[in-house]
Amino acid sequence: MRRVALTLAILLLLATGGFAAWLLSLPPAPARPAPGAIGPAEAEATVAALRPPKRERPVVAILALNDATEVTDYLMPHGILKRADVAEVVAVAAAPGPARLYPALTVEPDMATATFDATYPEGADYVVVPAMSRDDDPAVIAWIRAQAAKGAIVIGVCAGARVVAAAGLLEGRRATTHWYHRRKLERLEPALTWVPDRRFVIDGRVATTTGVTASAPMTLTLVEAIAGREKAAEVARDLGLATWDARHDSAAFGLTRPFAATALANRLATGRGETLALPVSEGIDEVSLALVADAWSRAWRARVVTTAEGPVTTRGGLRLLPDRPAADGATLPPPGDAPALSILDATLAAIAARYGAATARFVAAQLEYAPGETRVSQEDRP
Repeated sequence: MRRVALTLAILLLLATGGFAAWLLSLPPAPARPAPGAIGPAEAEATVAALRPPKRERPVVAILALNDATEVTDYLMPHGILKRADVAEVVAVAAAPGPARLYPALTVEPDMATATFDATYPEGADYVVVPAMSRDDDPAVIAWIRAQAAKGAIVIGVCAGARVVAAAGLLEGRRATTHWYHRRKLERLEPALTWVPDRRFVIDGRVATTTGVTASAPMTLTLVEAIAGREKAAEVARDLGLATWDARHDSAAFGLTRPFAATALANRLATGRGETLALPVSEGIDEVSLALVADAWSRAWRARVVTTAEGPVTTRGGLRLLPDRPAADGATLPPPGDAPALSILDATLAAIAARYGAATARFVAAQLEYAPGETRVSQEDRP
C-alpha cells in the first residue's frame, strides 16, 4: 500500500470539497463469507506446476531492490523455506550492500545478483519477487528476465506481480495481486486475465499472489511441490496454519468507506505518529518479526524501529541491521515462539487495544488477511 498516494488523494478531495461525496460513494465494509474449497484436481495441478524444474534440491532466489522492498514479502518466504530445509535459499539484492525493507527493518542479503550469477550460472529454480518501491528498476527487470530465460519459475508476491508484469512475463497469462494494485497491474499488462477468489495463481512458469500474507500459503505450496504434503503440513503446523491452498474471497477486500475514513483519521490525528521500539536478538524468527513490524507500521499511527547493540542473525540465517542500540520510548514485546500467524492475530488485537478496532481492521485489509485464519493450537505443533 502506498500510504502517501492515498493520503494525498484524500487531502485533495478535502481541499476541493469533494471528500464527503467520494466517501459516500465507496461501498461499506463487505461481509466475509467463508471462501469456497479448492477441488482436488485444481490443487493437484497447482502442486504439479510448481515441481522443481532443474534440481532435486532446488535453488530459490528471493530478490530485493536495495532501496525498498516489502518486509513480509521478502522475509516470510525466506523464513518458511529455511525452516522447511528443502531447498538452497539465497537472499539476493539487486546491488551489493544492505536492503532497506518497508515499512520497517533493514537486512544484509546473502549476495548481489552478479555474485548469484557467478555462483549459480545455470540460474535459480525459483525466483521470488516481492513488492518493491518501483516496478521498473532496469537491473531488477533484466535479472528477472534472464532467470526466466534460464528456466526459473518466477513467483510475484503481492504487488511484486507488477514487477513481474514490467518484466514482460504476464502477457497472456492468468494472474492476481494485492487488491489495491489490481488496476495498476492491468494497466501494466492489459493482456493478462485477472483471476478472482484465489490466494495465488500459477500459469506456466509464472506464479502471482494476492496481498502480503498470501506469501505463507504460496510458500507452503512450494514446499509441498518440492518435498511432499507431509513436510508442508509439518511446517504449516509450526506456523499455525491448518490449510494452505488457494482458497480466497476477493470480495472481502477492497477500498471501502471505513478503510478510507480510517486512513484519513489516522493520518490527520498524529502525522508520523509515535515511535515504537522492537527489540531483536540472535535467532529471532524472521517470519514473526516481519509480521509484527509490518502490522504496527501499517496502522499509520506508529513508526517501528528495531533495537539491538549490533547486527543479529535471524533463525533463518539472515543478518538483520538494527535501527538503534536501545529504546528511548515505547517498546513492543519481541515476538515469542508461538506460531507466527497466531502472533499476527495477537498483534492485531494489540493494535485494536491501542488505536481502536477500526485501525486493526484497516491493517488487516492492507495485509489482505482475515484475522483468525490460524487454526492450529500449540499442542498440535510438531
